[in-house]
Amino acid sequence: MNYKINHEGDLVFINFEGDLIGEENGPEIIEAVNDSLSNNIIKCAVDISDVRYINSSGIGVLITILTKFRNKGGEVVIVNPSEHVKKLLAITKLNAIFTIVDSIVEAKEELNK
Repeated sequence: MNYKINHEGDLVFINFEGDLIGEENGPEIIEAVNDSLSNNIIKCAVDISDVRYINSSGIGVLITILTKFRNKGGEVVIVNPSEHVKKLLAITKLNAIFTIVDSIVEAKEELNK
């Protein structure tokens, strides 16, 4: 799995590609999230449009990201999951916990409400 983290004003964007398997990069992703939070960036868009597969550790990473941001009064949105990932989010009922949008533009709008 590859990922990129970009900051734009008071927003952080995390873009995942490939298979989201948390045990590979999870700790360094969470460390980057902590860095953003320590800089008072409390809004996050997680773009998973290029993710083919998520295992339980990957779901754990997403939940940890959400928890960390919400504990600081922030929010996380999931951007453009594939149909396969949408089904997984529905089966695990995470679609009721995460805000899911179709594009980065929608994510910015949602996070700037």
